[in-house]
Amino acid sequence: MERKEFLRSLGAGAAFALTFPCLQGCSKDQIDGNLVEEPTGVDFTIDLTSSEASSLSENGGFILKNLVVIARNLQGEYVAASQVCSHQSYDQVRFVDQNGGIFYCDVHGSRFDQDGTPLNQVDGSPAKALKVYNTELNGSMLRVYE
Repeated sequence: MERKEFLRSLGAGAAFALTFPCLQGCSKDQIDGNLVEEPTGVDFTIDLTSSEASSLSENGGFILKNLVVIARNLQGEYVAASQVCSHQSYDQVRFVDQNGGIFYCDVHGSRFDQDGTPLNQVDGSPAKALKVYNTELNGSMLRVYE
């Protein structure tokens, strides 16, 4: 084998070794989440004094219910959005205290403002808004609805 041919084969092998793990990293079978449809007809209440809602007692806390992320934002207001990411429909949207409080999907890194506006693009296509639901507080009962 000549030197030029050896270097060419070495370069192709190195490129394959470096890119193969990256390609596998985005494989859909390795993602901890489910592909689901965005919830429709959302209308439910949460008793804020219940153990189910204990995470909502502090700013930045959130709970998951009926494929909806319900959060108490950093200003103490209740916000709710679809747990199903608008990027590829994985049920992995959560509320995080970055940038004043955002909705974040850790599958591909999609980030959304509290009003559902996309804050980034994770591929070349235009980002779609995240579905946001209304919240209404009546005493210790929080209603989440469309």
